[in-house]
Amino acid sequence: MIFHKHPYKPFIPKNATKLIVGTLPPPRFSLGNLKQGDVDFCYGSIDGQLWKILNEIFSLNLHFETTLFAIEQRKNFLIQHKIGICDIVESCERKKLDASDLGMENIELRDLLFYVNQYKTIKTLLLTGGNSKNGPEYHLRKLLKVKNIPLKPISLDTPKIHHFKIDTNRIIEVVSLTAPTGTANRAVGSNPEYKLLKKQNPNFNTFDFRVLQYKKFF
Repeated sequence: MIFHKHPYKPFIPKNATKLIVGTLPPPRFSLGNLKQGDVDFCYGSIDGQLWKILNEIFSLNLHFETTLFAIEQRKNFLIQHKIGICDIVESCERKKLDASDLGMENIELRDLLFYVNQYKTIKTLLLTGGNSKNGPEYHLRKLLKVKNIPLKPISLDTPKIHHFKIDTNRIIEVVSLTAPTGTANRAVGSNPEYKLLKKQNPNFNTFDFRVLQYKKFF
């Protein structure tokens, strides 16, 4: 078994109103074997789409390279827009050296609710995946269940929206975004909204679909 530990601590600006929540970056980030175009920061994989989507939405002119400048670009964006990043998995073991959520075993979770409690301005959790096994929503449900906190559905359309109550009067919205990875493209392709938009514009693709979806919540 291969031990896979998250290489980054949560990055949460003091006045953050939203938290991006995923699982783990590819193992190469923990091993320090970065590829050309990787950024040594959360969601920095050149193969991932999160920063490419945000770059498109906000016209950020981000650099995709292994430099301090590229890291600072992303940190400055998060600070300016009051967005934090706190992935929900601290570590796991794997039989194969890959980034599959399904391949994670003996998973240790971060106490996401501790950070939500600590940063009182957080109102929304933006999950980079749904309730499939070992996805961010799957693990959030486990954390909430331990605390006997119900996760109540608000909208079951894509992306699904839930909320839960913390403390007496504080409600946290949870949005399960379409994962910003190529593995989710099959699910996007079968989405009725995507099919309609693709029919209207044959050049419309799965990246465009994510941009439209993410724009509503970022």
